[in-house]
Amino acid sequence: MTAGRIKKISAGSDVESMCGKCGDTWHVVVAMVGSNIAKVQCKMCGGLHKYRPPGPKTSSKGGRAGSKLPKTAGGSRSRKAAPPAEPEGPTVDPDYKRDIRTYRANEHFEVADRIQHPTFGLGVVEESDDGKITIWFPNGRKRLAQAAPAPKLERPPPIQWD
Repeated sequence: MTAGRIKKISAGSDVESMCGKCGDTWHVVVAMVGSNIAKVQCKMCGGLHKYRPPGPKTSSKGGRAGSKLPKTAGGSRSRKAAPPAEPEGPTVDPDYKRDIRTYRANEHFEVADRIQHPTFGLGVVEESDDGKITIWFPNGRKRLAQAAPAPKLERPPPIQWD
């Protein structure tokens, strides 16, 4: 090979590309589209991804190109804020005078009822609306369906004939 000759890049060639997984730059070309590198494999972690030239790409706004997420206080970009911490236990004391009931969507439940659910286990009803209940389970709160309460019928007042 003579000095000044440029090596032609093809599949299997070593190339520099920024790995989003581990941050390494040494990769192997896996796929080409025409004369352009399409896909590379990281030599450090084995991850496959699109070819990204090393070094920061800046957009006209000053941030890294393609990054649409706002920066957090630590300077990194995050996808989702951490969910608020839920209380350790139920917000309502369970009524131990009532029996544990098996959950069925066609039944009506009251606040403080203890419910045995086939998937989530034993829980306590915290809220009860007309068609939904909020139940605390050890693995988190769930909002489930329930039957509407039984109507409370009252006797109409007697008719007064004059």
